[in-house]
Amino acid sequence: MGFFNTLQARTEAERQHVTQAPVVKAIAEGRFDLESYTWFLTQAYHHVKHTVPLMMSCGARLPERLEFVRKALVEYIDEEYGHQEWILNDLEACGVSKADSRASAPHLSIKLMVAYLYDQIERGNPAAFFGMVQVLEGTSIELATPLGQAIQEQLQLPDTAFSYLFSHGALDQAHFEFFRNLMDGITEPQDQQAIVEAAKVVYQLYGDMLHSIPLVHTAEGKHHAAA
Repeated sequence: MGFFNTLQARTEAERQHVTQAPVVKAIAEGRFDLESYTWFLTQAYHHVKHTVPLMMSCGARLPERLEFVRKALVEYIDEEYGHQEWILNDLEACGVSKADSRASAPHLSIKLMVAYLYDQIERGNPAAFFGMVQVLEGTSIELATPLGQAIQEQLQLPDTAFSYLFSHGALDQAHFEFFRNLMDGITEPQDQQAIVEAAKVVYQLYGDMLHSIPLVHTAEGKHHAAA
């Protein structure tokens, strides 16, 4: 069994913290409104803006045995550059100014997730970065496009408010296949372990963010943060 399948198997329990977040059920029940969506997009902005800097930092610190991974990062960087601007455009289409979005503060879970990844790259094994790729691209494939369509139908927002969700749902199909092949080339146990451990942490922290999205409470018609 290649390392990608091992990675999937060893993070299955943690992945459920993301896929079973209350927001998934709330969208199906119509308890997801504009505030919910803009809150989520704001958090996406605060982690996506670090994607390219993290990749650059990772590439600079990879050992020579992972030169093929550094080469792959060149392609990743080119494809991922500027995606935070897509999110700012989506927020603007929802009535939130780009200036306000840039000035907003990330949720604690996102702060910790980004800080953890920088720390692992700087002081641990830089291959840990790919634990984040496992989480975010896998989540995009499973949730982004179907949930984005449901949200758009409920909120009656234009396509210009969904460039991030719709593009990532489609783009990440190809990205994830590329990622699968890349992970199957990781053979050193210390590199594999670093990626598994990072994926477990990122599943927890990204899931914590999803669990914190403000949702409409059916009975009272008011927002609450999901537990």
